[in-house]
Amino acid sequence: MPCDAACRSAPGGARLLRGNAPEHEALEADAATFFGTATALFFASGYVANTILFATLPQRGDLIVHDALIHASAHEGMRLTRATFAAAAHNDANAFEDAIVDWRRSGGTGRAWIAVESLYSMDGDRAPLAALAEIADRHDAILLIDEAHATGVFGTDGRGLAEGLDGRENVISLRTCGKALGCEGALLCGPTTMREFIVNRGRGFIFSTAPSPLMALAVGEALRIVADEPARRERLWASVATAERVLAPYGVVATGSQILPLALGDAARTMRVASAIQAAGFDVRGIRPPTVPEGGSRLRISLTLNATIADIEALGAVMEEALR
Repeated sequence: MPCDAACRSAPGGARLLRGNAPEHEALEADAATFFGTATALFFASGYVANTILFATLPQRGDLIVHDALIHASAHEGMRLTRATFAAAAHNDANAFEDAIVDWRRSGGTGRAWIAVESLYSMDGDRAPLAALAEIADRHDAILLIDEAHATGVFGTDGRGLAEGLDGRENVISLRTCGKALGCEGALLCGPTTMREFIVNRGRGFIFSTAPSPLMALAVGEALRIVADEPARRERLWASVATAERVLAPYGVVATGSQILPLALGDAARTMRVASAIQAAGFDVRGIRPPTVPEGGSRLRISLTLNATIADIEALGAVMEEALR
């Protein structure tokens, strides 16, 4: 008798050996359809997916131009890449193009890669994706978009900020299955050549135990919930609007996203204020170097559906006292 997914909760090996399961393949097919890409590939975490992506796809002679604030997992992958890489000023599309042009003028002949997050986790601001896609088209480059904080929140049915760019041959996107989807793992979505190359050349994929088939089932159900229950996003946006209004007097920046930072600068003060807010029952975290640059310490308020409108209004009073 065939064993169902509950019997295979532990995959038992790498996907190229015994670890591949029908649940993995079904999730990948569903995700590709949902996000409008040719294919998708499931990984155990977003960190793993990003590391494998950057370590595997760009080749010797290529150039990766990445946003200065891109996630640590991308930096980990670039430590392993054969390509050259350079930072561009945060959210400055012209800086990305200038870096590619300068590289070509200096003799660069490989492929250019443009790497960004669609929504940045510490600032809550958005990448200029449309402008970057045009730059990628002009320079025969590949655009890599980390949608970790946008999936499930933005776009039609929660498809993210890369909606409209997915499906292009020169766009690859990462969808974290944690955060809004409430599960584990990540999906790399893009052209068929991306999947084939990583499956056959990505050491982190080839030699890693496969994710649990049970988690693949959970992620598939999460995608269906995201699509079928738009009221969840409507509630979140109501919370965002309330937080922007209530917290503005204390210096909290309105970002138009669920991530609302309050820059305090001094690391010690930031952690004292965060501790006081947490003692009052609110999970607001202090962020300090090296996660953010020196002088960039901040409170990071990340709204979820676990916080009610009343909770947000009460947070305002707590912040007023903590900031004194």
